[in-house]
Amino acid sequence: MNKIEKEQHTSLRYLFFTFLKIGAISWGGFMALVSVVQKQLVEKDKKVSDEVILDSISLASVLPGPLAFMVVSYLGYFLRGLKGALVSMIAIILPSFFLILALTYVYFIYGQLPAFTNFFKGVLPAVAAIIISVAVNMTQKNIKDYPQIVILIFSGLGLIFFHSFYTTAIIMAIGGISGYLFYRKTIKAAPETKKSKSEFSTKKIVAGVVVIGAIILFVWFLPNIFGGEYESKASLIKDISFTFSGMSLTLFGGGYVIIPAIQEIVVNGLNWLTTKEFADAIAMGQITPGPIFISATFIGYKVAGLTGAVAATLAIFFPPAFLMIFCSHFLDRIKNSKTISAIFKGLRPAVIGMIFSAAFTIGKGIEIHWISIFIFVAVLVSAIKFKVNVVYLIPISGVIGMLLFYFF
Repeated sequence: MNKIEKEQHTSLRYLFFTFLKIGAISWGGFMALVSVVQKQLVEKDKKVSDEVILDSISLASVLPGPLAFMVVSYLGYFLRGLKGALVSMIAIILPSFFLILALTYVYFIYGQLPAFTNFFKGVLPAVAAIIISVAVNMTQKNIKDYPQIVILIFSGLGLIFFHSFYTTAIIMAIGGISGYLFYRKTIKAAPETKKSKSEFSTKKIVAGVVVIGAIILFVWFLPNIFGGEYESKASLIKDISFTFSGMSLTLFGGGYVIIPAIQEIVVNGLNWLTTKEFADAIAMGQITPGPIFISATFIGYKVAGLTGAVAATLAIFFPPAFLMIFCSHFLDRIKNSKTISAIFKGLRPAVIGMIFSAAFTIGKGIEIHWISIFIFVAVLVSAIKFKVNVVYLIPISGVIGMLLFYFF
């Protein structure tokens, strides 16, 4: 099916309401959301093939940013071009955005009520257990030899003992270099595949650069544009936009990896949140459908109200999504490269090590109590041994925490 045929068979209305529905029911993170997308677009509506889904996941895995959101942007672009990508991205994020916005509003008004506080006392150990279960499952599937084990251990310890945003970048660089050095001679060349005929024209590239440049300049000079009584808030919006877009374009491996980096910047560096507020923000990101990156909405709201929430959400999601769209034209070259394959054999254990460290980051904010320990162990066993879906584990843990901490 060529581009014209795809556009005739896929309306923007279809993309909007399909991804709006998926965004409202996809609890459980990256693969849960992608699984729902596959069932809807491949099995039910037959809009794309399994190969297209796999291609989108392959490309998202070698780029920074929220993986599930980037897969959606790729599919929207594949089906209806740039308009389709924009409509799909907006639709998939709307349900979780409005839900976490409502939770944030309630949190800052009623957050100290015993019932609300106890709910999060139950959620936090569950979140830590789920992060560990994700890391364990990834270790079982991706770690094959001793060099990868060493990379995993040192990346996890590196983030635990060296609390810096730059530590994450250094770990990723070392992991990639190690992968290249250890595996470049053992990786076999991928079979030749038919290359995509679609290319960006020079005119489109120039137009895209001009638009992105204009947006960057507008945000940069925002305080000067508004001035007066609005200058302070405009300055905060500028800081929020550049902080979150910078993180989204430099962190690989999905939402769990970004947890320690965000904490280092917004808690220890900028003092936008307390450690407890940050832990609660991550918990809210877990109990809402969609990616954990939606926690940025909470942070933006705390710093600059509704405008800050919108700015943080746009900055954390959209820059890497547009990078995904641009790189989709070079997908075949990326997939078939022996060098890229070797590098990612080193990056994967580095990412998994950072996921383990994310569990440690969350764990530091948990109150040591027999109830917390009980919830942690129960969720860990349920997730690893019985493969219980996160959609059940997180809310149930919150309710159990609310009840047990109230009575005991």
